[in-house]
Amino acid sequence: MHPAMPELPELPELPAVMALHGVARNYAWGSPTAIPRLQGQKPDGRPVAELWFGAHEDDPSPTADGETTLAAVIAAQPVPMLGVDVAEEYGNRLPFLVKLLAAAVPLSIQVHPNRPQAQHGFAAEQARGIPRDAPDRNYRDANHKPELLYALTPFEALCGFRPIERTLALLDALGVPELGEVAALLSGPDGLRAAFVHLLSLPDPSGIVAAVLDRCAQLGDDYPACGPASAVRRAAAAFPGDVGVVLSLLLNHVRLEPGEAIFLGAGNVHCYLDGLGVEVMANSDNVLRCGLTPKHVDVAEVLAVTDFTALAEPRCPVRAEGSGAGVDVEFDVPVPDFAVTVVDLDAHRGRRDVDRPRPHVVLCVAGAVDVAALGAETLRDTVRLQPAQAAFVPARDAGFTLAGSGKVVLATTGSVAAPSAGATEQI
Repeated sequence: MHPAMPELPELPELPAVMALHGVARNYAWGSPTAIPRLQGQKPDGRPVAELWFGAHEDDPSPTADGETTLAAVIAAQPVPMLGVDVAEEYGNRLPFLVKLLAAAVPLSIQVHPNRPQAQHGFAAEQARGIPRDAPDRNYRDANHKPELLYALTPFEALCGFRPIERTLALLDALGVPELGEVAALLSGPDGLRAAFVHLLSLPDPSGIVAAVLDRCAQLGDDYPACGPASAVRRAAAAFPGDVGVVLSLLLNHVRLEPGEAIFLGAGNVHCYLDGLGVEVMANSDNVLRCGLTPKHVDVAEVLAVTDFTALAEPRCPVRAEGSGAGVDVEFDVPVPDFAVTVVDLDAHRGRRDVDRPRPHVVLCVAGAVDVAALGAETLRDTVRLQPAQAAFVPARDAGFTLAGSGKVVLATTGSVAAPSAGATEQI
């Protein structure tokens, strides 16, 4: 719990629904077409990897008038914007961040810290005077970064360590002699850690990378291991000779259909390969890389934060909310920082009332949707959203309504008081 908040001066009333401008990040791995097309814009040839909607200090979303940002609005009036419980628990800070993410080239194989690790790592780097934007910096902030990826198109990813017996079967099917030591280590004590450390410690991985790629290049799409083999080929094309090509064989290869999602908790080693989706995460930008990257790799720190528990099912479970035709999809997320619900307005006959008094980011992903505050006799401060546009609804109002045709992703906070039992390491 954070210290009691100081008294704030009276401030002018702000709109009950605030349109947000997304902040684009043009990382090299981004798709030049996916996000612009969703926006209804002509691509200009530059990669658009991410579009941020939120209040992260590095890129807070400007409000519609362009005169302020969501972060500044929340800082000025934290309790009306966030609600008392959220404001107290998260230090007057919106605890989640929403992004559109479009990958055309594999991202780094990466892992995110839990909160105590992030707090310790951030404080240590601050004490050493490492600038927050330094290329060799591990911790950009003091927060953890669990995240959910909801697929808008077919989406390919590597997510969590595959159970050992299944990876041994894969290595046996591939029949690459150079993988013999990896298989032996997997079969021994603490096998996932041992195999992972071995690969990251190779002084020259080029030989094993070449052998694995040569074998995977021979396999057709009807081969039982075609998914992991395609991931190897995709990774090697983008990062030739990188040890991440072989590390990918230890991870679950996942092909999401539109509407499916994966959840990545602290310590989960993962990599997005291709596709367009919505990412909702704790409000952090902490990334530790271990493969498929020309950027800084701190092997010791990666090993310190990695969770070597096998993940049998990477897909995020869902629970239905509503009844009859108007059933929403709510993902079962085991952290309190965020909750994610997908609402299809066509299934609700064009209108859906939301009565949870929490801060919400509403992101339109299809159609045209009006977001308006519920109040008194009329709807107030209506904001119309097209695909790839978002609005923020403060916690101060009893609720809001969605009207129109299409689909939105609602991001809000989870239960501050009672996180799930599975979330103890994250909190």
